[in-house]
Amino acid sequence: MANFPVINMENLNGEERAATMDQIKDACENWGFFEVMNHGIPHDFMDTVERLTKEHYKKCMEQRFKELVASKALEGLQAEVTDMDWESTFHLRHLPQSNIAEIPDLSVEYRKVMKEFALKLEKLAEELLDLLCENLGLEKGYLKKAFYGEKGPTFGTKVANYPPCPAPEKIKGLRAHTDAGGIILLLQDPQVGGLQLLKDGAWVDVPPLRHSIVINLGDQLEVITNGKYKSVEHRVIAQTDGTRMSIASFYNPGSDAVIYPAPVLTEEQVAEEKKKVYPKFVFEDYMKLYAALKFQAKEPRFEAMKAREATTPIATA
Repeated sequence: MANFPVINMENLNGEERAATMDQIKDACENWGFFEVMNHGIPHDFMDTVERLTKEHYKKCMEQRFKELVASKALEGLQAEVTDMDWESTFHLRHLPQSNIAEIPDLSVEYRKVMKEFALKLEKLAEELLDLLCENLGLEKGYLKKAFYGEKGPTFGTKVANYPPCPAPEKIKGLRAHTDAGGIILLLQDPQVGGLQLLKDGAWVDVPPLRHSIVINLGDQLEVITNGKYKSVEHRVIAQTDGTRMSIASFYNPGSDAVIYPAPVLTEEQVAEEKKKVYPKFVFEDYMKLYAALKFQAKEPRFEAMKAREATTPIATA
């Protein structure tokens, strides 16, 4: 199997730009995932984010997780657990309105750093969306505009830690799923692995590279590209040693954004391949459905949205 795609973004500024754009295109069409290096976020800043996240987990979350494990009798698992994950998490919202000030237990420094990190990731997300536009033959800014509701996009971060697990064969760190939203940017632990994606029927490790950002495509990009790019099933395997840190930031459509295939892509694809057209829907409606069906196949979600579209057509904004 081909190596997991790692993109050096510095090469976009020189003679290797065309080859690098081809790498991104191949990653989007055949993997749904890639890793970016030299993405403009300073290494020392990323080290600070990692240090503060690990300190916060140790100080404020580790004991709570141990109590949860004890209360649910997860230490001596006999049967496989299919309705929960071996993870300790909290969520930050950045756009349209930040909730960082309301999250308890965060130090002043950690709040400040996570706010700054979100701004850097937002800029990187929009830069990547424009690179995708270029490869897709869409006008610059098309994807960003497609994500805009009345208040712009939604953008949030899930901070997760996956502690050592005594029975990793019985419970997943995070069960297999595709991501519902737009484009996802992940700072993962540089030492403790566990993230895997499904490719050609086999689970492939996403390598933990220091100072990289892992990018994956969500369901909304599959819809907008009419299936040219696909969201990919992924999971986290629990480990017996080491706590894995994961900071996943989701650049998603606004809740009231109307999502539908880009007309230029639909015309091309339908003419060429007699390909089906993905549905049109309001992002918030999709999210309500996803909340109940996250760990199930995505295709029935798209079909449900298509059935709804047939009975309640949505005007394009």
